[in-house]
Amino acid sequence: MRGFAPSSLTRWLVGLLVGVVFAIPFVATLLYTLESPSGLSLERWTALFDPASAAAYRPIWIGLGNSLILAAVTVLLVLLLFAPTMVLVALKFPQLRRGFEFLALLPISIPAIVLVVGLAPIYLQIGRTFGTGAWTLAFAYGILVLPFTYRSIQASIDAVDIRTLSEAARTLGAGWFTVLLRVIAPNLRQGLLAASLISVAVVLGEFTIASLLNRQVLQTALVLINRQDAWAAAIFTLLALAFAFVLLLIIGRAGRVGARRQSS
Repeated sequence: MRGFAPSSLTRWLVGLLVGVVFAIPFVATLLYTLESPSGLSLERWTALFDPASAAAYRPIWIGLGNSLILAAVTVLLVLLLFAPTMVLVALKFPQLRRGFEFLALLPISIPAIVLVVGLAPIYLQIGRTFGTGAWTLAFAYGILVLPFTYRSIQASIDAVDIRTLSEAARTLGAGWFTVLLRVIAPNLRQGLLAASLISVAVVLGEFTIASLLNRQVLQTALVLINRQDAWAAAIFTLLALAFAFVLLLIIGRAGRVGARRQSS
């Protein structure tokens, strides 16, 4: 099998090529924000912290705060509701896996605007019960991220014999909550981390549902700011991408550290 694997040089060349392809639009956007009549300048970046401009940029900070709250609630829904359900199906109802997989992957085939048409009457009732805060979008986003999180978590479930692990733990007297939290979850760490990252990325980049349901999030705030100051919108877009990249590194690092501890 080793003879079919690409060489180290090939991997580096492919990685470099992919990195260049992704870096070109980012560098172009960065240069766009640095342009000025006198050459390259940081004046548009420093203007973000000018107290006189605070009111103009306030929608961005509100939208960012709402998006972060939405990301946290969506991740909690995935980890506390969706992931345990997948484990339950794998352990107790394996015959339902195909139907469950179909339902989980279904949202990826439905356009966001069609989802909004179906969700609008539901959100009328949600608004009356829970209010119209932006955090309520987490119910819609929880559906939106299902196809992506399902693949990540299911790959980890398929790679681990959770049935044997759970039966061994139950034989030793562990309750189901202990089995799920201390036996199965550590073995699904990579999939859970990947699902969390994908959920955050989807929430931070989603626009259609938030716009049509009249909720203020990061992407709707960027559209609003873009009408007033295109440079500021580009700067905030770069900052959001940098945040997602740092989050990717942190989660990836946490996954590798956890894997090393588990193997040791």
